[in-house]
Amino acid sequence: MEKSMRGSKDKTEKVFAQGFCYDKLFFVFLIGGIAGTYYEEILHFIKVWIKYGRVEWVMRQGVIYGPFNPVYAIGLLLMVICLSRKPKKWYITLFHGALIGGGFEYLLSFLQEKVVGSTSWDYSHHFLNINGRTTLPFMLFWGLLSLVFVYYVYPPLSRWIEKIPYSLGKSLTMILSIFLAFDMAISLAAVVRQNLRRSNIPPYSIIGRYCDSVYPDEFLEQVFPNMVYKD
Repeated sequence: MEKSMRGSKDKTEKVFAQGFCYDKLFFVFLIGGIAGTYYEEILHFIKVWIKYGRVEWVMRQGVIYGPFNPVYAIGLLLMVICLSRKPKKWYITLFHGALIGGGFEYLLSFLQEKVVGSTSWDYSHHFLNINGRTTLPFMLFWGLLSLVFVYYVYPPLSRWIEKIPYSLGKSLTMILSIFLAFDMAISLAAVVRQNLRRSNIPPYSIIGRYCDSVYPDEFLEQVFPNMVYKD
């Protein structure tokens, strides 16, 4: 009787995503990707409305299925992994955040151009740009974002994630991990295949034929309107 009561008590006391674990990091990754998508879309909406006085809503997602941008997801994840142990000096966090954000933005732009043959941003005409892939002002923005997130957003966010019921959190982590892995993989395959079509290279596998059939250029141009291919 005592053992069964102790066992039921242990079950009720299980805390989801406690500490620094995969479950916690996955939810940070998920939240970052969704928040980043809507940030880009709202920012574009405001810019167009102020400049041209018209209403225009453009998708800024980074995957085919759902409002999710892996750039912001990975960026936020890097902030948590690298900066969660806050140094005593706030400007050290600012500096490290700027390096992480700017370096990641530069690396992602480079890889997209070399692997996919396209770009989603070009800062060549911006002030203090670095090879058009990032700029010093944007790096400062990443640093400020890191500072705010690490000191003021992550602690309550971490506590909120831990309040998710244990069984529900575990199920969501498993299901959404599988879905996002598929979503990012098929999105990458689709844009790589799009680049190959531009070079008149026929599909040589079932995946290539599937991408040609389900994700033609017209569809991808609607999903990724900000993506521009290099000539």
